[in-house]
Amino acid sequence: MWRSGLISLLASSAAIVGAADAISTQAYKWSNVKIGGGGGFIPGIVFNPSQKGLAFVRTDIGGAYKLDADDSWTALQDFADNARWDYWGTDALATDPVDPNRLYLAVGMYTNSWDPNNGTILISTDQGKTFDASPLPFKVGGNMPGRGLGERLAVDPHSNNVIYFGARSGHGLWKSTNFGATWTQVTSLPSAGTYAPDPSDSSGINSDKIGITWVTFDSTSGSTGQATPRIFVGVADVGRDNIYTSQDAGATWSTISGFNNSWISHKGVLSPKENVLYVSTSDGAGPNDGSIGGVYKYNITSGTVTNISPASGSDLTFGFGGLAVDLQMPGTVMVAALNCWWPDGQIWRTTDGGQTWSPFWAWEAYPDLNRYYTYDDSLAPWIGPDYTITTLDKQLGWWIEALSIDPFDSNHWLYGTGETLYGGHDLLKWDTVHNVTLKSLADGIEEDSVQGLISPPSGAHLLSAVGDNGGFLHNDITKPPQNAFNPVWSTNVDLDFAGNKPSTLVRIGNGNGEIALSTDGGNTWPVTINGATNVNSGKIALSANGDTVLWSSGNAGLLVSTNGSTFTSVSSLPSGSVIAADKKNDTVFYAASGSKFYLSSNGAQSFTVVGSLQSSTSPAKIVVNPNITGDVWVSTDKGLFHSTDSGISFTPVSGITQAWAIALGAPEGPHGPPAVFAAANLTGTGGGIGYYRSDNGGETWVKINDAAHGFGSISSNPLTADPRIYGRVYIGTNGRGIFFGDKS
Repeated sequence: MWRSGLISLLASSAAIVGAADAISTQAYKWSNVKIGGGGGFIPGIVFNPSQKGLAFVRTDIGGAYKLDADDSWTALQDFADNARWDYWGTDALATDPVDPNRLYLAVGMYTNSWDPNNGTILISTDQGKTFDASPLPFKVGGNMPGRGLGERLAVDPHSNNVIYFGARSGHGLWKSTNFGATWTQVTSLPSAGTYAPDPSDSSGINSDKIGITWVTFDSTSGSTGQATPRIFVGVADVGRDNIYTSQDAGATWSTISGFNNSWISHKGVLSPKENVLYVSTSDGAGPNDGSIGGVYKYNITSGTVTNISPASGSDLTFGFGGLAVDLQMPGTVMVAALNCWWPDGQIWRTTDGGQTWSPFWAWEAYPDLNRYYTYDDSLAPWIGPDYTITTLDKQLGWWIEALSIDPFDSNHWLYGTGETLYGGHDLLKWDTVHNVTLKSLADGIEEDSVQGLISPPSGAHLLSAVGDNGGFLHNDITKPPQNAFNPVWSTNVDLDFAGNKPSTLVRIGNGNGEIALSTDGGNTWPVTINGATNVNSGKIALSANGDTVLWSSGNAGLLVSTNGSTFTSVSSLPSGSVIAADKKNDTVFYAASGSKFYLSSNGAQSFTVVGSLQSSTSPAKIVVNPNITGDVWVSTDKGLFHSTDSGISFTPVSGITQAWAIALGAPEGPHGPPAVFAAANLTGTGGGIGYYRSDNGGETWVKINDAAHGFGSISSNPLTADPRIYGRVYIGTNGRGIFFGDKS
């Protein structure tokens, strides 16, 4: 929860009043729809070295999580609202080794123009229950290239008021001496990092300098109460030595020679009982690149660097990322291939400081692999088959930048991938029978980027379209789905159901020709439509009887298909039009573009401008009363508009100055109007940008989100409301999966 300023929103008012006056807040219970498995990149895993069982993970777009005693995880930044949507981008994490209650997060989503905000250090003194903010004078990139490097944040183990943070974009190394409250640049460090993945990238994503890659204190140097003298820092430079050390608490710095300086160091991990620093390197910043690299062992006492890479020659087609030491067993180290794309990811383990290594899998004789694990994805069965595969397919994952061994339990280990969090509790079997249990341990981590949601009046209460993982039929929103939609597309962008035949559905993806129809409520998707070979993304609408599909595509304008016929162009609508189908009349469709509202009465073959959305320039969503033809709601950049005559005339809803996603749900009573849910900016005391419900056609509203639930960027979030459960709404987010809310 956020400490400052928003707590007052938790207070409820006794009466529901008009939108222009005070806005009541109605208490809601919010929970995640369980998809399970994480669903996105986990670039960082950090165990606290002083308190048993205390661990955190960070995600690139969904915030950080704290480990619970039952192996599940609790999200820490759900307070992030539209104004602080970038707080879900978590580029670095540090847990205090002296005072385990202290936690630090470096947050910010992008360093280019996509994110206008400077970064922030979030400071917690209660292990993430609450946070204070310390603003930074530069941006932080939780979803930028190199987000798996690190950790860039580190707390001094001898003087925990001292914290270092390695910045991006040429801003260098920064230091706080007051527990993160204020920061100053460490100007004595000779380099801020000059490497950028692609300096010619005009978007600013790959042309931004990666900067400082990690900071590690040498806890074997110095004494309690004094700043630790020996510090190691990795810098993203290529062609010159790029690992620095200080012997005087950061006053002066020198480089360490002996590493291949054409590669970038991804991790620098201390093994204090060995007096050794282990380093993993790659020729790219990650997470999606890397074709060569090495693993190194720096003996602090002798000053020697040894290449201990577990792969070389023609077997080395990747860089190295995740790196872990066992603090209870000196010389026990694990390292991951950052991106071993074929036949699978790879992790190695040594118990003798890198003299010999044993792999997670090895060739028997092509095409047969020996996989030295037993696979278990029972907590997220949609990830793949719940058994150890024998085919040449990926099961261990990709983008393996996060790898950690529990400092109190040598059997407990975790690693992150681009999709989930894996690990287990029998790691020591690796060294004996060489077969461990590998399990998806991401229960509670919900990182999906949700693109679309529908809640039909029959069948499953919820279906979703999500980025990277396709989409799901949620037969039970409290349990993970068994499978993703099939055919499988990486990203589904929208879906719809037929009002009169709600078991008939359509969905689309962001790849060319990705459109499919289901006639059994989304269990199977056997029907495809011709003429869409080069068409992708956008929005989709399905007629009331399910025989006509209208597609507002991302690259080919508006298209229509009837009874499975080849898609043809709809020339009477502008490209990018917002669309919807009537839920009762099979021939009626609606559309909006700019301030114009369009109607079709001939099955979307042609449209006519029938009404105006006043000064609107950007319509966001059209929803239709499922029981009444022509009862239409439209959200725009200028407000929320309602029509009962198929858009010929619209009434603006008083008090709403802008609206994004909207949805209609079950009425409060058997004969009442549908409940209207709106992500909107509502005037009046207690209003503002948030999530609202009206039970009387928009005359009055109650606010349903609170200080603990901000749902991130409001413009990114799809809504749908349950037509069978009064008060229930589903909110999709860009990085925290799907929430469902019920009246408390």
